[in-house]
Amino acid sequence: MRKLCLVLVSVLLLLSAAENLLAQFSRGTIKRNNKRIATYRGRKSGFGKDKIYNAIGFSVSALNYYGDIAPLPKKLSTDISFTRPALALSLAHRFGPRYTMVGQFMYGTLSASDSKTAKPTGESQYRYVRNLSFRNRIKELSVIAYFDLFKNESTYISRVLWTPYVYLGIAAFINNPQAQAPQHALDGSVLPQAGQWVDLRPLHTEGKSYGLVQPAIPFGIGARFRINEVMDLWGDIGFRYTFTDYIDDVSGNYVALSSFGNNKLAQAMAYRSNELYPGGIVPNGVPSGLYYSNGTPILVVPGYGNAGDKRGTSGNRDIYMVTSIRLTYIIGATFHKAKFR
Repeated sequence: MRKLCLVLVSVLLLLSAAENLLAQFSRGTIKRNNKRIATYRGRKSGFGKDKIYNAIGFSVSALNYYGDIAPLPKKLSTDISFTRPALALSLAHRFGPRYTMVGQFMYGTLSASDSKTAKPTGESQYRYVRNLSFRNRIKELSVIAYFDLFKNESTYISRVLWTPYVYLGIAAFINNPQAQAPQHALDGSVLPQAGQWVDLRPLHTEGKSYGLVQPAIPFGIGARFRINEVMDLWGDIGFRYTFTDYIDDVSGNYVALSSFGNNKLAQAMAYRSNELYPGGIVPNGVPSGLYYSNGTPILVVPGYGNAGDKRGTSGNRDIYMVTSIRLTYIIGATFHKAKFR
């Protein structure tokens, strides 16, 4: 009987020890599993379909222009006061651990004015006396590749909290510069288009033609921030390098105003110094004669308006800068794609 009791006690002690050991093992297992769950970042074995997704986006941007109508005759000269807004819609496709392709349509305005940005004396005097201005309502369609600096092989739910990126792409835009017509033609008569915004491209103000649709190369840098499981905030700054010098309708030299025939609007839009200096007289300047095809003499500022006089800087392509804030919403993906495997 005593031996039986001893055996029973021994068994009970062994069972109690086993139970304690099992409980400790279970607690350790649970802790490890919880830790795995808390740090889970998706499968690391390649970039499968569960990690490919699309996103739609809306952007608000600021546009700045670099070209011939700028405060100073320098490539990087611009007038911040002429910063203009732009809006855009985009569709993004995430197809790799670092790569996103974005198709976007953007609408915005570029503008500048000699009389408002240049000074009547000093280095920018030439541009002030020239007195040209423009606006260009840009309609741009682009396809841009984004390269993330922080690699992300997770599903979209577990994507990185933030990452800097660089981008490069191709774009095409509608290039249709306009300017506001003056009250009077060069001969003093009232223009029917006075005060209206008129298209400059059909007027051939420098005697040359340029296409309505122009290519450009977008490039820049930025950063993307995760807001929640399906929304990201992008912020970037970049440039559009164009292959035209006529975003502002200014590039080369004046042509003889007589070459416009009786097109008084074209004459008035090609030469605008008379609006600041009627009769072609400037301080310490002597007016020179210019004749229409009908023989009417018109006095212009020396160095402006005659055939061959400098109107712009040929050879320098125009550029515009795009500073954007974009909000994107992930579509085409569901939470079950992020389940543990």
